[in-house]
Amino acid sequence: MFEDADNFADLFRGGLPYYLLITLPILIICSSNPVLAASEFGVQRMSQFDVHGTPYGCRGSLLNLEAKSLYTWQTSRHCVVTRFQDMTIDQFREIRAKAGGLVILLPEDFASLSLEEKQQIHMLEQAMMLQEISIPVYFSRYNSKMNEIVNDVTKTTITSQQMSSQQRDSAISEILGSISANGYQIVVSGTSHAANKQSKIPIIQGELTPTKHTIKTSDGESKLPLIILTAHLDTFGLVNNGPLKNVDLAVLLTLVELFSKLHASIPKYRLMFLVSESGSLLNFQGMKKWLDSNLDENVQIQQAEFVICLDSISRTLANDNLYMHVSKPPKEGTAMNGFYKTLKTVAQRYGNVTVEGVHKKINLADTLLAWEHERFSMKRMPAFTVSSLKSHKDYLRNTIFDDEDEEEQLNKLEINVKIVAETLASYIYSLPLDNAAGSGEIFTGSMAITKDIIRPWLKVRSSQQNNDLKNAFEKYLKNVKVSYDKPDAREPDFMLYDERDGLLNIYNVKPAVFDLFLTFMIVAYLAVIYLAIFHFSKMYTFVCRLTVNKVKVN
Repeated sequence: MFEDADNFADLFRGGLPYYLLITLPILIICSSNPVLAASEFGVQRMSQFDVHGTPYGCRGSLLNLEAKSLYTWQTSRHCVVTRFQDMTIDQFREIRAKAGGLVILLPEDFASLSLEEKQQIHMLEQAMMLQEISIPVYFSRYNSKMNEIVNDVTKTTITSQQMSSQQRDSAISEILGSISANGYQIVVSGTSHAANKQSKIPIIQGELTPTKHTIKTSDGESKLPLIILTAHLDTFGLVNNGPLKNVDLAVLLTLVELFSKLHASIPKYRLMFLVSESGSLLNFQGMKKWLDSNLDENVQIQQAEFVICLDSISRTLANDNLYMHVSKPPKEGTAMNGFYKTLKTVAQRYGNVTVEGVHKKINLADTLLAWEHERFSMKRMPAFTVSSLKSHKDYLRNTIFDDEDEEEQLNKLEINVKIVAETLASYIYSLPLDNAAGSGEIFTGSMAITKDIIRPWLKVRSSQQNNDLKNAFEKYLKNVKVSYDKPDAREPDFMLYDERDGLLNIYNVKPAVFDLFLTFMIVAYLAVIYLAIFHFSKMYTFVCRLTVNKVKVN
């Protein structure tokens, strides 16, 4: 073999593929496993909308940055990856101002979180919705693989911090730590944030008008006094993460079904029901459009005794109270005052539920109104909102997270529907009031209010998705009409944006210093191989001398 050393060296001198055979194993060992190098997840961009020219929500969509944890990101070249429950409001504000992007992993089971974590998420959710965010913000449903990546990013951070604190005197150890660390590259594709100029807000209305003994004026209008009941349907929140439970709409439709059986032949009042698919986030824009279109043309609407608005009627955690929100305290002897007294008396029959009046003046300087009844109050119509929340700023109002299972929610809804229905019936038919449980109840027997009556209405979706809402109105009500509020071409009062699902790709990558280190290692290795081949004869002579010396010594 050694006799053919020169020929052996000649093979290496002209054989570039042999260099590749030597270097390729090193490259394969140093590189990441190609199967585990990339992960793919479905994500959704944070909601984006404008109200009266004021932007809200996420404004960016493109994302191709290095992933960092809450504790290691530093510049706009980093994308923060974290769990929703781990982030505070102060951390979010700093990320919003300085980071390049944010990817949030939603909780696996919100109900299983601690009370402190739930409150933190609710407050953060509210803070995010009430401001403009220039960086891309994406939400991912819980995924075990995604959770492992968050753990890995955070674990790497903690480990490097511990090593840094214990071995600050060793620069070599820190260099080796940075070289051996693993990183992730965040890439999101398939999203868009273009303005949807075809967006519209549906408003549906219907009436319960008695067919017998109805007194009409010469122009055909009914002389019966009018009561209006409204609710809004929430179609989006922090993220359009599946259909939301619209309990207020469920309460309204339950009242429609109940009073359609009771009210058809008793000429006491006309009941008008309104549903707008725009809540507080869009400043009750749908109801504003309806009032502008109908108020001046319909004298009876102007003379309505009062308007009942339902808002967050089952959003309760610590108490079961109900609140009647007004813009101006009702005077003694007015219809609103009479309804308020009836509501307080009836509520005490059901577990001594307390009804409290809350007065809040309308602040025209605010961009967003507090409650839907303010839209009617601004038109000088008597109106109020019935809610289980004491403040319009309560963080439970627009949350996408459901803290209760369906049965618990239905138990509360059953009581609240009974209170509102019995109060309205007692007021309409001037029934004597009694605080005793079950006394004076109208909805009993075959018309009893149960969870089974309410349950189907929880599944009603937007009229832009199906016709369930319109069909329900047409089944029980008359004069059903659907109108739409569309943004003006020049000065739109509102604007919605495309919220398409995106594709999140996370690539397992090495840091930039690793490329530099790998370059030096390859150069050094090739230099050693090169010197070994071209000085093979000297190496051979040196080895032979060592061998001869050992033989002589023996």
